[in-house]
Amino acid sequence: MPAKLREIAILGPGLLGASLAMALQKTATIRLWGRRWESISEVQKTGIANLCTTDLTVAVKGADMVIFCTPIEAMGGIARQIVPFINETTLVTDVGSVKTPVVAELESIFGAERFLGSHPMAGSEQSGSAAAKQDLFLGAACILTPTEKTPGALVESLTDFWKKLGCEIYSLTAEIHDRQMALISHLPHLLAGCLVNTVSANDPESFLLAGQGFRDTTRIASGPPEMWRGILQGNRVEILTALQLLQTQIGLAQKLLEADDDAGLRNFLSAAKTNRDGIIRKVRYGGN
Repeated sequence: MPAKLREIAILGPGLLGASLAMALQKTATIRLWGRRWESISEVQKTGIANLCTTDLTVAVKGADMVIFCTPIEAMGGIARQIVPFINETTLVTDVGSVKTPVVAELESIFGAERFLGSHPMAGSEQSGSAAAKQDLFLGAACILTPTEKTPGALVESLTDFWKKLGCEIYSLTAEIHDRQMALISHLPHLLAGCLVNTVSANDPESFLLAGQGFRDTTRIASGPPEMWRGILQGNRVEILTALQLLQTQIGLAQKLLEADDDAGLRNFLSAAKTNRDGIIRKVRYGGN
């Protein structure tokens, strides 16, 4: 880590927060904050953080960097509590899956010279510190969301930070980020839930026959419901647009089947295969 990022406060002891603590523990002093002592005490037993606390002031005072790993709807309230206690030079970022409301609120609280949004695509359907991994960010895409006010030096610092954790860096506006996440992350989660609920509502006994294909397709439906409720609500407008686009494709598939259009169905599936095969050529992908 650069010398100015020796003291790092991580707010939230879940999968991403605990994984960050693991990845940074050898190069920085880690302060890990959690709202409930029950969750913090579990992390404390692992020894991955130098300090585990439920006191926000203790966690952030004097820190060189503060990373929000909390639910997105909680970030604004926490930010207002800690802003009087952090330094003017403290770098502040988050790992949220929705950016437009987060960037607007946190940039207004901390100022563009201190806050820059980021989103490492490194989550999973698992949750909590027990699922944390030291190499969780290795090979993952990380999207930075600078605004017109963001200083170039801040972009460079955060780029360097995530690169040292093994991330591949991309830069997008918050609006474009949310539009793309609606398509490749948020919509798939809703779709997985719809598939599971369709079976459950119509023929739950067929779950007994489900093979690897169904399990792979619906894996992300096992993600924490409360976290995903916040994500889906936070990006509601873009997800509604994405749902309309999905319905267009479902309608096309339905018409092909109704017309017994064998050639059309083959072309439909071939296009999907070609595009899907292009995705898996990447070394690693994943996340919320």
